[in-house]
Amino acid sequence: MSTLVVVGAQWGDEGKGKVIDFLAQKADVVVRYQGGNNAGHTVKVGEEVYKLHLIPSGILYENTLCVVGNGVVIDPEVILQEIKHLNDRGIDTSNLKISDRCHVIMPYHSTMDELEEERKGRSQIGTTKRGIGPCYMDKTERVGIRICDFMDEDIFKEKLAANLEIKNAVLQKIYKKEPIDFERTYKAYRHYAEELRPYVADTTVVLSNAIKEGRKILFEGAQGTLLDNDFGTYPYVTSSHPVSGGACTGSGVGPTCIDGVVGVVKAYTTRVGKGPFPTELTDELGDMMRERGYEFGTTTGRPRRCGWLDAVVVRYAVRINGLDGIAITKLDILDSFEKIKICVGYEYEGKVITDFPASLKVLEKCKPVYEEMDGWMEDISGITSYQDLPDNARKYLQRIEEVCGVYISIVSVGPGRKQTMILKDLI
Repeated sequence: MSTLVVVGAQWGDEGKGKVIDFLAQKADVVVRYQGGNNAGHTVKVGEEVYKLHLIPSGILYENTLCVVGNGVVIDPEVILQEIKHLNDRGIDTSNLKISDRCHVIMPYHSTMDELEEERKGRSQIGTTKRGIGPCYMDKTERVGIRICDFMDEDIFKEKLAANLEIKNAVLQKIYKKEPIDFERTYKAYRHYAEELRPYVADTTVVLSNAIKEGRKILFEGAQGTLLDNDFGTYPYVTSSHPVSGGACTGSGVGPTCIDGVVGVVKAYTTRVGKGPFPTELTDELGDMMRERGYEFGTTTGRPRRCGWLDAVVVRYAVRINGLDGIAITKLDILDSFEKIKICVGYEYEGKVITDFPASLKVLEKCKPVYEEMDGWMEDISGITSYQDLPDNARKYLQRIEEVCGVYISIVSVGPGRKQTMILKDLI
């Protein structure tokens, strides 16, 4: 496949960064198509660990073009810090291109995000308070500042002044907070604009040319299917579209140009923040998963909620994204479990349902219907061939294929590039 979309098939944190980094070995271009610095990809290269928040995972390959698509919201200070951090570690970022149609996260976005979460009290959604949601709100309200506006001194000044007039009125009259200073903000962000200028391009043209030239392109999503603004566990979702359809609207590439979609699936299930989670384990088994898998957020450090693999969720992701295959990550984390469970359906009001419900009221009442399998109770992190996996590990993977209705293309047994088994070439 020349163009491949990689999506998270659960609630995010599935290990997409590791899978994308591995696939990027054969890619010419890697495109990030949605989200902001509320997400993060952790990539391990040898003994080096890189935590990326806005820059595509392909940046670690010298000759790979990395594109931040129009669907991403950019905090200029954060991306510049990320660029500097990579440069300081010897990573060249001259092959980074940022869409001139990206929207810019401003100081009032993060301020509003934090204040609104505080106002909600116990009804908080659990945002990262980095201004991503308010920035997307401005985008939808058609008052946002795009990168192309940001690059133009006069337009930026005009839009910033108009926005601050409204935002400061809200800050002062509703939240009883001090206003954001125009001059200080304008001066700081003009400096950021000049630093970012060399990276800015019409990336729709860049990608169109790459497709015409037959170059291999990876599209990487942040977060996961169950955090999609339309198809996730609303309102406990993100403000953009991590699903495969978002790759088109978030990059300016038409759907007929996409050759395939692969979903990344953790061998168990995790989620961060609030919202129903049918297979969540709140006992020592859940603690064991969290500790063994080091389940703490790349961006926030928040501990993740852990539970058994939910095949209802994965089947839903297969359908919504049109998945051609899945990549199983962190299989090695289950090495020490004598018994392993897979949720194959939900019990709801005395009946078994097998499709993921839209209503959170329904989901909260769903009890997982499990199948139990024997664990393999041995270290698999050094195994490099699928055939060398323990019988019970292969049985577990085969059962995942059966209950989820999709082929497994990749199996990962650790964070390193070499700890990856390819069952089917994707790119």
